[in-house]
Amino acid sequence: MGKRGRAAVVVLGDIGRSPRMQYHALSLARQTFLEVDIVAYGGSEPHISVLEHQSIHIHKMPQWPTLPRLPELLRPLFLMLKPIFQFFVLLWYLCVKIPVPDVFIVQNPPSVPTLVVVKFASWLRHSAFIIDWHNFGYTLLALSLGRSSLFVAIYRWIEKGCGKMAHGSLCVTKAMQHELSQNWGIKATVLYDQPPEFFRPASLEEKHSLFCRISKHINEPYGRRDCVSNVHVAGSAGPQNNDPSVTPFTTKVGTDISLKQNRPALVVSSTSWTPDEDFGILLEAALMYDRRVAALLGEDDKTGDEIGWDEKQFAYPRLLFIITGKGPQKEKYEKKIRKLNLKRVAFRTMWLSAEDYPLLLGSADLGVCLHTSSSGLDLPMKVVDMFGCGLPVCAVSYSCIKELVDVEKNGLLFSSSSELADELMMLFEGFPEKCNALKSMRSNLMERVSSVRWATTWEEHAKPLITEVIAENYT
Repeated sequence: MGKRGRAAVVVLGDIGRSPRMQYHALSLARQTFLEVDIVAYGGSEPHISVLEHQSIHIHKMPQWPTLPRLPELLRPLFLMLKPIFQFFVLLWYLCVKIPVPDVFIVQNPPSVPTLVVVKFASWLRHSAFIIDWHNFGYTLLALSLGRSSLFVAIYRWIEKGCGKMAHGSLCVTKAMQHELSQNWGIKATVLYDQPPEFFRPASLEEKHSLFCRISKHINEPYGRRDCVSNVHVAGSAGPQNNDPSVTPFTTKVGTDISLKQNRPALVVSSTSWTPDEDFGILLEAALMYDRRVAALLGEDDKTGDEIGWDEKQFAYPRLLFIITGKGPQKEKYEKKIRKLNLKRVAFRTMWLSAEDYPLLLGSADLGVCLHTSSSGLDLPMKVVDMFGCGLPVCAVSYSCIKELVDVEKNGLLFSSSSELADELMMLFEGFPEKCNALKSMRSNLMERVSSVRWATTWEEHAKPLITEVIAENYT
């Protein structure tokens, strides 16, 4: 049987929220000239470069239906039925619906039933089988069931067994490579996440255009006016929410666009709103920043007077946190945000398109990452994207994060809300002109922005493995 000139990229999840697998598909199509079939769930739109590429074909599987709250007795039954449903749907797509590929490349986790089905499909269709290890699935299950659970032990056994049967493996860190080699008997190639070309610093025109597009979200706070929505434009009768030439960050006069000197500092955090990201740390740090700045400037928040942000320059700026992402704990934390009485900090949550998200990162002043890793062996891709946009990052410290964050060179690490508040105070003192530490980190990142990209890293590390595995499968 000859080569088919096809690859299948498999994700038992929302393809729009699986950027690394989108990048795999693009590289397979652009750099190996294969036809690519993506088998995944719908939900969020992938990047336009994936949607418009003529060699990439997306097959969206039906999902397990969202059911109303069930009686306790029925929950175990439905928990068992869900993976069975997923098993047969995935089996149908991989074994029947898509053309026969030379290679399956599957994202792990989730491991069950994904790895079992892909292994069977690769055997049935005489295709190679590569796992891209983003994390360990059993460690994610352990977050809810506990490490001592029998289900976690069984899950790990399946994950390890299927992993050893793969023809090749990629992983995201050296720490994970070592774990796979020493304790799982699996040889893996490290393919670090790198930003694709559309993650880059935004131009002034792009910033102004983006802020105009999301102005409705920016100017609508949680139930009360705040330090961003309450600022008035000189000469106007109300808050700045209708004038397309003015945003909280930029002003346009004719064709000239400029950044406001008294603009808020824009801090971006992307989260999946799950238990392995403690968003409470960010809320506590924001509250500490608010109170510490008040104390340093001798301001009394008890008076209820509004601060005249549009009237003068302050030693410490307002902070606007824009939190992007979807997930189960979003509403819980939005309720907490509404209860905060902050004078100098504002929060907005929103979901951006795959095209606008890189522009937001490229327009921001600082990124915050709350990812802690269930295994302690993976790295947050959101930080990679931020670095691609020249954006310094404050990230939660854990075992292998220093493979990505070089402290004081491209970012800072913190272990508590107090440490994060200290970093916000240090980085934004004298903003926007005098914050030297922030400028230095941005300068370091800008030197690397164009030199290390996904396509280059993929060509060096992933392409040889994929080519070798396909060739060996036909010998």
